[in-house]
Amino acid sequence: MNTSHPNTAIRPPLALAGLPLVCLLVIMSGCATVKPVERGDNPNFATVMPPMPVPPEHNNGAIFQPTGVQGLFADYKARQVGDVLTVLLAERTQARKSASTSTSKEASVGMANPTILGRPVTHNGRPLLGTDISGNRAFDGQGDSSQSNQLDGSITVMVSEVLPNGNLVVQGEKWLKINQGEEYIRLRGIVRPVDIRADNTILSTQVAAAQVAYGGRGALADSNRQGWLSRFFNSPVWPF
Repeated sequence: MNTSHPNTAIRPPLALAGLPLVCLLVIMSGCATVKPVERGDNPNFATVMPPMPVPPEHNNGAIFQPTGVQGLFADYKARQVGDVLTVLLAERTQARKSASTSTSKEASVGMANPTILGRPVTHNGRPLLGTDISGNRAFDGQGDSSQSNQLDGSITVMVSEVLPNGNLVVQGEKWLKINQGEEYIRLRGIVRPVDIRADNTILSTQVAAAQVAYGGRGALADSNRQGWLSRFFNSPVWPF
């Protein structure tokens, strides 16, 4: 015999009651997770191998052999796929912007109580049609923003492609392991052979379409990164 009251509602367990909140936290944490940079995970900065050499053609019966010839006055600058080039990083940027706006407006309207047939229009001694309106509006806003960046050093990259006009597409990355973390520098861009110096170096300011990335991973980098909950509350979608 069922002794339960017919109007008694079945309550879900406490663990199921908090299930939507747990699911929301899991989804938020998954969306806010930032994948760390790994060595070689981006093909735009991967090492490029030179093409396989063509089998030599021996000119039997002659002293001169066309294969493996090095000119007497040739240099060792990068010019073919697989050649290396040292890029001297000399990046310095500084930007500053300020704005200020101020507006104000004041208006007033006044009309005396009119007189009809020599007598003012009143009700119980109070004027009915007399009015006095005034309004003031003012706005004052200002903003100031400044930013500066500096990156010095060097990175040796490899030629990944030779364009039809002779320009070279270079790319590469360098990793440094220091104590409890790793620092990396990535660079990709287009250089002109005429800008390459005699010691096979070039300034980063002479690299066209340059993509320079500097960062790190490890304990030190993680300590300087906000958690997913802090990033959520600091995101633009947060209304407050």
